[in-house]
Parts: sequence; structure tokens; C-alpha cells
Amino acid sequence: MILPLASTDLLPKIIMGVDPGTQIMGYAIIEVQGQRVRVVQYDVINMKALGSNHAVKLKKIYDRMVELIDEFLPDELAIEAPFFGVNVQSMLKLGRAQGVAIAACLSRQIPYVEYAPTKVKQSVTGSGNATKEQVAHWLRQTLELPPIEQASKFLDATDALAVAMCHHYQKGNNVKAGGKSWGKFIADNPGKLAAPVAGKKAAVSKKKPAA
Repeated sequence: MILPLASTDLLPKIIMGVDPGTQIMGYAIIEVQGQRVRVVQYDVINMKALGSNHAVKLKKIYDRMVELIDEFLPDELAIEAPFFGVNVQSMLKLGRAQGVAIAACLSRQIPYVEYAPTKVKQSVTGSGNATKEQVAHWLRQTLELPPIEQASKFLDATDALAVAMCHHYQKGNNVKAGGKSWGKFIADNPGKLAAPVAGKKAAVSKKKPAA
């Protein structure tokens, strides 16, 4: 007897969300099946004890990301795009941290998508100006997480969880959108750069379909 193929919406999907950071990087793993969402794990990669050596921190990010990928086998990565502030050095360091996290996923042929911070907040709370505490409160109510007063040190982790949920709400429509945020920022904000900068579009690897 030949059974009909199941809808791809009903097949379980593992999404990894990442909130990049050079001191603390949040990550979250969720399993999605249809409209059902199960939080598998959410935590942080703490690099405060590594001192000021940025290269050591980048290696820590890469190694830990590969460990998490090999453990949870995510289908897709959703990562928050760096916030473009006035501190150029901080922005560059954050961009490197994000790039290393993406590289770890691409080393395992996992496609990635970037989401602007305001997009993530708007998606999960309805307001692009929501605070970390408000994001965590929404997630606690929706996903039955511990109260914020018991999980305040995990605000970077709940931010990563929000990124994963944002991607879930897009239903995978942006899987090929990785690598466009920096170029879009340049196009939208030409006056914020002292000199032209050439943006490079990152390659996105595609996973082979299951046999």
C-alpha cells in the first residue's frame, strides 16, 4: 500500500536562532511541526572570562557553534543582523562574531537567514522598539518559559529564541536571503559611511534533499 506523501508543513523542522555578541552570544533551538513549537534548548555562550583577545573569542564561537550543530542537527539558522551604531569598532567586532557563527553553519551546509533587530521584535511582540525584558515576557507567556525574574541572566538567550520564532513565522520564505543586510544598509544609509564600502554577498549552501 502506497501512502500519500506528508505535507512539508507537517514534517518536523529544527531551527537554530542566534543573537550574536562578543561577550555573550545567545542561542536557541526550537522544533517546529506545523504550528506546534517545542523549545529544545536556549542558553548563552559566555566569553567574558576569555579577556580581550578577540581572536580567542571568535574561535570559541566557532567551536561551540559546531558542537551545537552536531548535537541538534538544525535544518536552518536564523541569526540577528548586527545593529549598526555609532561605535565603528564595536560594530566590526560584532560583525565578525556573526560571520564566524554563519561560517560554522555553512561548514555543515546549513542555510542561514539574517533578520534585523526591529524585524525580530516586531514579529514576536508587535513593536519594533520592544526591550529585551518585553521580548522575554512575550516568550514566557507564549512558550511557557520560566518567569523573567528567574531567567533574567538569559536575556541574550531569549533574544536568540525570538530570532528563531521570527524565522518560524516567515515559514522559511527567506531561506535564500542570507548575506544581504550589509549591502542593504549601505544602500539605505549612504550618508553614514565616510567612504564607499563594497559589500559582498555571502554564499548560502543548500542541503541535499532526504532520500
